[in-house]
Amino acid sequence: MRVLVFVEVRGGEFRKAAIEALCEGRRLAGSGEVVVLTLGNGAAALAEKLSAYGPDKIITSNQPLLEQYSTEGYTTALQKAIQSEDPDVVLMAATAMGRDLAPRLGARLGVPVLADVIKLTWSGSNLEAVRPVSAGKLLMTVRSKKRPGIATTRPKAFMVSQSDNAGTAPLSQLDAGLSEGDIRAKVKQIRSEAEGMIELTEADFIVSGGRGLKNTEGFKMLEDLAKVLGAAVGASRAAVDSGWRSHGDQVGQTGKTVAPTLYIACGISGAIQHLAGMSSSKVIVAINKDPDAPIFKIADYGIVGDLFEIIPALTAAIKANQ
Repeated sequence: MRVLVFVEVRGGEFRKAAIEALCEGRRLAGSGEVVVLTLGNGAAALAEKLSAYGPDKIITSNQPLLEQYSTEGYTTALQKAIQSEDPDVVLMAATAMGRDLAPRLGARLGVPVLADVIKLTWSGSNLEAVRPVSAGKLLMTVRSKKRPGIATTRPKAFMVSQSDNAGTAPLSQLDAGLSEGDIRAKVKQIRSEAEGMIELTEADFIVSGGRGLKNTEGFKMLEDLAKVLGAAVGASRAAVDSGWRSHGDQVGQTGKTVAPTLYIACGISGAIQHLAGMSSSKVIVAINKDPDAPIFKIADYGIVGDLFEIIPALTAAIKANQ
């Protein structure tokens, strides 16, 4: 089988979730061929780093119109690469970019998209996948009967490992044949989040807060804990709706789906919408003054008490042992 993987670049680095998709593509291809397409500012300079994960070929583009992301431009480039490489499967990470790009690509090619999958296999020559549904309470097996099969991989659902076939993959340039008129929406300015912030979907540790933190000041206490843990800060929908955190920090059914090694839920009751976004975490710690809070039903460890006393004490204890 031949697999094409789109590897996303952000902030001058490859997205970890995209590397996960590449590693899964290598596994899925078996003895077949894996082709990588990577676009954007700095992609060509970084391309050699991808060789460690076993691609057989790497495609980049030096076309100025592809330096910044646009749905039309990147869809056209991917379509061009598919026409050239004729893959059986196209993979990309289910990041904001991947979720925007995959449906447009599927519509152009007239094939379905297996979205936000957590497992990929073959059913004969067809791509088969498992994806969570009903707020994560059920798993659905879906299959694409058209070629190429397109799938977006859920971040943290697949392992990153260097390939036994690692070497120096040949690098080639893609001519997407784009003109100014092909891209209707143009990026004028990018405003980044604060320097050093960890992306929620790629974080190994997350400290998340809810209504129990009472206000924005309460989240400053969480930020102190996150800093000593090297963690990202998340929030429940209640905290976001109250204006205490931005929507980009929201974990849950209408926010981001995360699967860190450690998830610390502070002042979060555990509504089903929130659980849908974090129940795949490896270890869950809940801190809440209500012993009957639903969050304790899925927590591996629970602390019943005043989080305004517990969190500073926990932060101080970690600092003292570093």
